[in-house]
Amino acid sequence: MTPRPAPLRRVPSPRPEPFSAAVTGVGLVTAAGVGAGNTWRAVCEAATAPSVLRRPELADLPCDFMYTITGLDTKAVLGVAAHRLMDRFSQLAVIAAREAVADAGLDPSVWESGRVAVVIGSAHGGLPFYDEQHAVLAGRGARRVSPKLAPLTVVNGAASSVATDLGVHGPSQAVSTACSSGTVAIGTAHQMLRTGACDIVIAGGAESVCSRLLIASACQLKAVSIRRDDPGAACRPFDVHRDGFVVGEGAGLLVLERPEDARARGAGIRAHIAGYGASSDAYSAVAPDPEGLGIERALRTALADAGFDGADVGHVNAHGTSTVSNDLIEATMLRRVLGDRALVTSTKSMTGHTLGAAGGIETALTVLALQHQLVPPTVNLDAPDPEIPIDVVAKEARPGLFDVAVKTSLGFGGHNAALVLTRA
Repeated sequence: MTPRPAPLRRVPSPRPEPFSAAVTGVGLVTAAGVGAGNTWRAVCEAATAPSVLRRPELADLPCDFMYTITGLDTKAVLGVAAHRLMDRFSQLAVIAAREAVADAGLDPSVWESGRVAVVIGSAHGGLPFYDEQHAVLAGRGARRVSPKLAPLTVVNGAASSVATDLGVHGPSQAVSTACSSGTVAIGTAHQMLRTGACDIVIAGGAESVCSRLLIASACQLKAVSIRRDDPGAACRPFDVHRDGFVVGEGAGLLVLERPEDARARGAGIRAHIAGYGASSDAYSAVAPDPEGLGIERALRTALADAGFDGADVGHVNAHGTSTVSNDLIEATMLRRVLGDRALVTSTKSMTGHTLGAAGGIETALTVLALQHQLVPPTVNLDAPDPEIPIDVVAKEARPGLFDVAVKTSLGFGGHNAALVLTRA
């Protein structure tokens, strides 16, 4: 008889020392505003976003509207030649990256060092171009399909485009963990800096899924709001009348460095990424763990990584999608882990659910909340769900004194991620 192999001996690895990555640059392109300043002002003013627009290509679907970026001529910003080589999600990523890099005051000479990385999350990549080319194939034949389909639509397109646009020669990576992609990308950047893999990371998320096919599927899944009579009030996280999320588009990118490196070059530090945690529900392809144990594990891991307790957290930018089950599960978990002190908001009420970009956009907004000591409100929260056991900021931005904030993200397939941020 062949002897059975001895069981593997598990050697516990030492917990790493707490490490903070300095946020020295922020770039945002959202339906609430083009640019970090414009987006921040819009989400704090709490007016219903004027860019929740009806889309003609969705006219026959139960949901015919999306949060759409207006007032941005991507072709004029990027130039015709570069514009042709990118799908819209990549275009938005490049524009956000340029702003973040300018905000950080980086010298272009750093790109050649090979010590700068790009890590960008996206759930779907270039879906609009897929839709367009499928129509070409069906109507005009295979010989008319664009040879650019693969490079324009792959999920790594945003990271590749940003690296190419800036001339970055270090690692360039894509993260795709559904709606937690942007958060995981920033967590990955935090780990890369901690281990010394690089010195600077441009990280976040980008998405643009103005796709008839995707919205039709989301309608069948009953995940999106069908409030066609009042699209501007459709996204209502934590409200008792919520009926699903509203898809948005956008990009949110940060420049991250080691604090000592940032100080050495005289950079301004907006905030710090102090902890990261991730987990898998291992429960369902679409539904979150009904007890919220997966996202709880990610949050507790992030808090431990940062060296904080739940009671230390003063603000949470929640995943807050405006779906019935997600909001209740997440809110119950937040109360269980953090208690009742934290001021919670869902800025998706102003940007829409930008899927793989959400974590990047919302982490950037959390950085600004820490910097300004102001929590943006959750728009359309007219009738708070009495079963939601947390303090959700509604109607008006609320000032506060908080040094620690949290960003939580949940993704289809049970991909959970959490970040702990601290005031600079």
